[in-house]
Amino acid sequence: MVRSAVTLEDKYTERSGRIYLTGLQALVRIPIVQHLIDKRAELNTATFVSGYRGSPLAGVDIEFKRAQKFLPDHNIHFHQGVNEDLAATSVWGSQQTALSNKQRFDGVIGMWYGKGPGVDRSLDAIKHANGAGTAKHGGVLALAGDDHACKSSTFPHQSEQAFIHAMIPFLNPSSIQEALDYG
Repeated sequence: MVRSAVTLEDKYTERSGRIYLTGLQALVRIPIVQHLIDKRAELNTATFVSGYRGSPLAGVDIEFKRAQKFLPDHNIHFHQGVNEDLAATSVWGSQQTALSNKQRFDGVIGMWYGKGPGVDRSLDAIKHANGAGTAKHGGVLALAGDDHACKSSTFPHQSEQAFIHAMIPFLNPSSIQEALDYG
């Protein structure tokens, strides 16, 4: 089958073939693809995304808002955090749906994003969430927007040491394709 035209919406609607997207748009596509994978496995899952708009990943909230019309079909709920701590705690809570007798989904994927110093600020919630674990069909992807050159932060920052301290594995994708693959 030959596609008739390429559109800007392909990045969220196409299921195979080549698409064109930015790194931030790839972060929006990750939960869409995960939902499709879970659906093929006959799982009814959802994704909860929260983070801090002051992060070097700040554009990810803009992209989630731009993609709003695609999110409900994939059970994706985006809620911008007031700060990194509240966002991390909310994502941690998304992994506790199995504690309720009223759970609507087989699992919830959590996605948190914050700036490097926000990783430090939120380390209590992040460490406790990691210690508590995730739901059987859940999981969490934590995205740290580091500012090595101190362009938008008060201090240069990298988050690897904090994630090591919290016993959280980390990945450093070197391309948009790797971000999609790792996600």
